[in-house]
Amino acid sequence: MKYRSRTEITVLILEAANGGATKTKIMYKSFLSYAQLKEYFTMLIENALLEYEDGTQKYRTTEKGLRLLKIYNQIEELIPSTINTSNKDIF
Repeated sequence: MKYRSRTEITVLILEAANGGATKTKIMYKSFLSYAQLKEYFTMLIENALLEYEDGTQKYRTTEKGLRLLKIYNQIEELIPSTINTSNKDIF
């Protein structure tokens, strides 16, 4: 697997939690260890991008998190795919 930025991992977590998901489901969908997932959950919850629902015992992407996903996807569309590949293709 290629190197992933913190932003890409954050986006994978928010997409996995969209609509509600358990820790295990999010962990598998974002390809993270439990220790890594705990670190990201702390950051995402503190920044109000992810919330925990006691009744369903699931994590859900907040409205703020959904806005971040929308903006990320818009930016991704604007950037040519050659930027996301290795530099050898450019030179």
